[in-house]
Amino acid sequence: MKILKSLFVLSLLTTLVGCEGQNEFHEDVIMAGGQYVKADTLNLGKRIYTEYCMACHGVEGDGKGVASMGMTTPARNFKLGILKFGDVVSGELPHDGIIKMHIKRGLKGSAMLPWDLSETQLDAVVQYIKTFAPDTWIGKDKELGQKLEVTKDPFGLARKSSAIEQGKLVYHMTANCQSCHRAYVSHEELSNLNKTAYGEKMTEFDPTLYQVKPQETDHGYVNIPPDFTWHELRSIQNMEDLYLRLAAGIGGTSMPSWKDTLSDQEIWAVAYYVQSLRELKDTPARTELMNKIKEANK
Repeated sequence: MKILKSLFVLSLLTTLVGCEGQNEFHEDVIMAGGQYVKADTLNLGKRIYTEYCMACHGVEGDGKGVASMGMTTPARNFKLGILKFGDVVSGELPHDGIIKMHIKRGLKGSAMLPWDLSETQLDAVVQYIKTFAPDTWIGKDKELGQKLEVTKDPFGLARKSSAIEQGKLVYHMTANCQSCHRAYVSHEELSNLNKTAYGEKMTEFDPTLYQVKPQETDHGYVNIPPDFTWHELRSIQNMEDLYLRLAAGIGGTSMPSWKDTLSDQEIWAVAYYVQSLRELKDTPARTELMNKIKEANK
């Protein structure tokens, strides 16, 4: 372990020394959305990236930095031009604000730490990161997606219980979330939900109903959809984050945008339901739910 740490430090120091003082950019550029970025900003961004980001994301921004070896969650490959957690419908280019937010917050359950950078530093490193995927980000013809706003919560604490119940129905029926994630109700309850939604009970059940299903991604690795009662959600800190992630989807993965499929109230309802599942993590109530489902299905 000491040898590995020494090699990491030596490699990192060599990289830092080699990049110190080198200005790569000599011309200003126009980024997506018509954003004019000065060469000085990009060169500052390169220095910030070298100091804070290169160890994991690599010299070329391909996610193959010396510190990325053995990571459970691979470092983001910026050369692909795909960001997972945007403020637009997945597949569209996100706005700078949400990229900066995730740099400042970090991503839970991963090696992506929160970074205490100034606004100038944040702006510079975000612009530099874009240069790893010039065909995606650079040019007058590149457009940003329409920014999604968090709407007013139609439920509130007074109607939390009804929101969770509606969310349970939408999760298991309309959105069929268990096709990637897992179900959180027994066969009988699922059958009753099906009757409520479609007028008839279910008689056959998917044998993988209570398993998360690995999914191929455009990021070059297989993604494990979270069990909401067990795993951390990388970009989620509050209900508003849940709403936005459901509305936007997750870029480069099988998690779609639900903005045009579910009503706004349904998205909020699923957010409430998922939050209720998250609150079971590391509690006796989670064990009780799992045992209840197991007993009911005997």
